Amino acid sequence: MSHTPSGYPAKRATILDVAAAAGVSRQTVTRAMNDMPGIKESTRQRVQKLAQELGYSPSRFAKGLVQGARTSVGLAIPDLTNPYFPAFASSVVELATLRGWHVVVDDYGHGGRSGLDAVEHLAPQVDAVIGYLGGYADQAQAVLGRRPLIVLDEAPGSAAGSINFDYQHAAKLAVDHFLEAKRQHIVYLEAASASHSRESAPCTVRGKAMAGRLDEHGALWSLIVAPETAEAAAEAATAFLRGHPETDGILAFNDLMAAGVLKALSSSGRRVPEDCAVIGMDGIPLGELLSPRLSTMALDLREVGRSAVELLDGLLSGAVSPGSQTSRITLRHRLVLRETA
Repeated sequence: MSHTPSGYPAKRATILDVAAAAGVSRQTVTRAMNDMPGIKESTRQRVQKLAQELGYSPSRFAKGLVQGARTSVGLAIPDLTNPYFPAFASSVVELATLRGWHVVVDDYGHGGRSGLDAVEHLAPQVDAVIGYLGGYADQAQAVLGRRPLIVLDEAPGSAAGSINFDYQHAAKLAVDHFLEAKRQHIVYLEAASASHSRESAPCTVRGKAMAGRLDEHGALWSLIVAPETAEAAAEAATAFLRGHPETDGILAFNDLMAAGVLKALSSSGRRVPEDCAVIGMDGIPLGELLSPRLSTMALDLREVGRSAVELLDGLLSGAVSPGSQTSRITLRHRLVLRETA
């Protein structure tokens, strides 16, 4: 079940709030919430009742310090069928395991579930969450209370930590390469969202960056919008190319959609890159396996995973303050030229 931002309080109750309401010490609240000996049963029940009324839930990380449990990290992923996410998740799991952490994965992109649903599902099991939540940073941090949340590729809001990508830099590299190669009729293939019509301007951050760079140069370009699959991209590109044979350069939202573009170009009898060049984005391993091999704006996915794990380590240890400048990380793509551009 999905929830709206109004379903959460502006500030989660803390252990100090419970202690003040119950008229006991912080240590007594800790003992009551962890069913430890040394306090009266009536006190335990009263503290637990007040904690429930105030909406207080103790951090599993704090419990681990008392009970000796190892750190458990939730990993929220929107779609493990998209090759980008398994590559990222593999890096997080590997590097978290080296620290002795336990990782719980929620692949939420099924049955209409959201990133917020994933965090709600993970919250009772974990000390922190790393995830691509699709715009639910504030609500998800509220669910976790004082436990760290690291969001990727979205406005961080109140999230303890964030990792974003410099799409302006990526757009500059990709667009400038096409223009230097004298590509004169460029298409940007955007990923559709639920509120995005085919006639509208790009709605994603990377799409807006591409459009802005093309407009800045006064380039002649067109927009295609399709669901974020190779099949849908191939269908959309085929239909567009039928009416626009002059197209000589296509920038795709990601490598998966670029694979669909290559299929469309092949089916229409167009040579790549002689007739039409293609550049994807993300740098997933799939690009090396395509024929011709895909040029792309590549992220080092191991670096993305390492950045997330190291940032979480800092937040859990107190070396990094939630919401501070050091908790906000921006990574850059690099242009990898292969056979398609």
